Amino acid sequence: MVNLRSFSIHGQGLKLNTRADIEPHLKALRETKDVEEVHFGGNTLGVEASEALAEVLKDLKMLKIADFADVFTGRLITEIPQALSAICNSLKDHTSLIELDLSDNAFGGRSADPIVPFLTQNRSFQILKLNNNGLGPSGGAVIANALLESAKLSKAEGKTSNLRTVICGRNRLQDDSAPLFAEAFAAHGNLVEVKMPQNGIRMDGIAALAVGLASNPNLECLDLQDNCAKGSGTRALAKALHSWPELKTLNLSECLLGGRAGIALALSLSNGSNPKLETMKLELNELDYRSLTILAKAIHDHGVQLTTVEINANRADPEDQCIQDIRAALGDYEEEEESEEEEKEAEEEEEVEEKKEPVADLLAKTSLDA
Repeated sequence: MVNLRSFSIHGQGLKLNTRADIEPHLKALRETKDVEEVHFGGNTLGVEASEALAEVLKDLKMLKIADFADVFTGRLITEIPQALSAICNSLKDHTSLIELDLSDNAFGGRSADPIVPFLTQNRSFQILKLNNNGLGPSGGAVIANALLESAKLSKAEGKTSNLRTVICGRNRLQDDSAPLFAEAFAAHGNLVEVKMPQNGIRMDGIAALAVGLASNPNLECLDLQDNCAKGSGTRALAKALHSWPELKTLNLSECLLGGRAGIALALSLSNGSNPKLETMKLELNELDYRSLTILAKAIHDHGVQLTTVEINANRADPEDQCIQDIRAALGDYEEEEESEEEEKEAEEEEEVEEKKEPVADLLAKTSLDA
C-alpha cells in the first residue's frame, strides 16, 4: 500500500551536487502534504545539495522516517562531514521522528562526530540504523558515548528513554568500543532490538555487551553473528539469557561459542527463561554432542514457539543422535499443531452439522404438513 505521506527518490542514482540540482526534488517535497517519510537512499548528495535539503527538512514537523542510507557514494572524505552535519542538525528538534537510517555510507571514524548533536539532543527517535559505515573502534566510541549522554540527559529530566532499536553491524567496532556500547545499552534500558553482526568483537567485548543488555528486559531480537564469543563471552551470554523473557530471535551463528561454554548456553536455554523464542541461529559454533543433546531437551521442553533452528556446521553429523533428537523435538510441536488443527476442523464440522439438523427437521415438518 502506497503511503501518500511518503516522499521518495530512492534508487534513482542521481548525482545531486548543487542547490540547482536538487531543487526540482525539493519542490516536489514541499508540495507533498504532511510528509511522514523521506527516502533519499541510492543517490549521492553533495554539500550544497545537502544544505538545501536540510532547509526543507527543518519544516517537516510530522516526519517519522528519515532514510539517508547510501547517499554519499563517490564523495570525498572532506565533503561527507559537512553534508552529514547539515542533514542531522535539521532533524535534531523533530519530536515526531521515529527512525533515522544512515546505513551503507562510508563515514569512517572521522565522520561520526557530525551525528553527535542529533543523538544527544533528539531523544524522541526510537530506531537508529548505522549498518556498514566503517566506523571502526574510534567512530564506534563516538556513537556509543553520544548514546550514553542521551540516556543520561533523559534520566536527568526524569524521562525514560525512547530508544528501542540499534542496528550497527559491519563497522569493525572491535573490543575497544564494545564496552562503551554496553554501558549505553544498560543506561537506556528499554531496547527491543540490537543487531551488531560482523564487527570483529571478541570475548571481552561480547561479555561486556551481554552484561549491558541484561538491563533490557524487553529485548526481543539479539543478533551478534560473526563475532567471537568463545569462552567468557559465551558464558556471559548464557548468564544474561534469563534477563530476556521476551526474546524472540537469537542469532549467534559464527560466534565460535565453543564446546564447554556451549554447554553453559544450552543449559541456560533449558531453564525455560525464553518461552517466546521463535528463531535460534547457532551455526558454525563448535558445538558438540553434549551441548546439542541439552539443546534438544530445551527445545522439547520449552520450544513451543520455535519455527527456525539453524545448527549447521557444528561438531555433529546429521545422523548423530543429538541432531535426531533436535529434529524429533521440533517434529513433536509440528505434530501437536497438526493435531490441534485437525481437532479444530472436526469441531467446525460438528458445528456445521448441528446447524444443518434443525433446518432439515423444519423442512421435514413442512413437508408433512403439506
